[in-house]
Amino acid sequence: MKKPMTMTQKILAAHAGLEYVEAGQLIEAELDLVLGNDITTPVAIREISKLKKEGVFDRDKIALVMDHFIPNKDIKSAENCKCVREFALKHDISHYYDVGQMGIEHALLPEQGLTVAGDVIIGADSHTCTYGALGAFSTGVGSTDMAAGMATGKAWFKVPSAIRFNLIGKPSEWVSGKDVILHIIGMIGVDGALYKSMEFTGPGIENLSMDDRFTIANMAIEAGGKNGIFPVDEKTKEYLASHSSRPAKIFEADEDAVYDEEYTIDLSELKPTVAFPHLPENTKTVDEIGEKIKIDQAVIGSCTNGRLDDLRIAAKIMKGKKIAKNVRCIVIPATQNIYLEAMEEGLLKTFIEAGAVVSTPTCGPCLGGYMGILAAGEKCISSTNRNFVGRMGHVDSEVYLASPAVCAFSAIAGYITAE
Repeated sequence: MKKPMTMTQKILAAHAGLEYVEAGQLIEAELDLVLGNDITTPVAIREISKLKKEGVFDRDKIALVMDHFIPNKDIKSAENCKCVREFALKHDISHYYDVGQMGIEHALLPEQGLTVAGDVIIGADSHTCTYGALGAFSTGVGSTDMAAGMATGKAWFKVPSAIRFNLIGKPSEWVSGKDVILHIIGMIGVDGALYKSMEFTGPGIENLSMDDRFTIANMAIEAGGKNGIFPVDEKTKEYLASHSSRPAKIFEADEDAVYDEEYTIDLSELKPTVAFPHLPENTKTVDEIGEKIKIDQAVIGSCTNGRLDDLRIAAKIMKGKKIAKNVRCIVIPATQNIYLEAMEEGLLKTFIEAGAVVSTPTCGPCLGGYMGILAAGEKCISSTNRNFVGRMGHVDSEVYLASPAVCAFSAIAGYITAE
């Protein structure tokens, strides 16, 4: 009798050459893509040198994206990028993205068609789980595992158990994928899905754009998840067809697959949501806040919310208005293509006329790297994914996580609001 499996378990079984896997089982799986950036790749390169192995397993299945401190902010970041650049040149890496071609990695790889349904992907960045939006198994690993992946094309995994989130209904205006995932993290906590697969199902998915799904999968790690994953529907197929020439392989969870927990979420009942300092689980809907929380900075961008839909929403809110006095608003398109499209649509003009600045694609402010560091006592509303102590600058600063819509409304008002 065939044993039931979740979507994630089926993908892992196929890549391990097994008919069946179960939660807790240790497997070695073939990799479709190994990802690194300008912070994590130099460490992996040093580890590879210890292996005394010549070459990489497949130059077409490695993606190296310079995005955290690009363009270089200091000598150390320049040296890191030089290290990766020389490695990419030496090994003729097909997918190396530097200044002019790069973008924020988790927006760039799907856009470039490097990630498709059914893939197994590891990346030395915790938000590699983003590609689950396309029906792939993708997860973040350390630089040592990245090194082993680049050298051998394989990785060890403990097969995760799963939680199912049944989505129903349709979100109201100004409610997006960011609000959905913040609601979920607020509900189950930052360790509520620890080393588990967060599998999203249900009729409500058809009411979520691909950009919404990327955002939700991206922040699975903020609930402790091993990965987040969506079924492959018509929207997914259309996205894959327009972005990639690689064949996708569609896996579906068995109807009797076993889940540790199941939740039903009515999208029509969700409201704009904000995660208060200093954890993504500290959520309140905007109408629950009560007091006026004044902000010093607003950031719209990142691997979570720097896509075209995000910029369109923010521009719609900002058009004809001005950023509040004493508020700095930073807008960061996630890739060069998104930047170009936003420029052609007039979105960048809207941002600049409103008093915002527009940056080249970079992760900069999200990790407190550059392009928006906070001083002591300052507050920032941000469409990024983490709000830990000192995440965006001084340890006495505060980061509030929200959707691009809430960030835009707040930048104009000068305090956190959704209107």
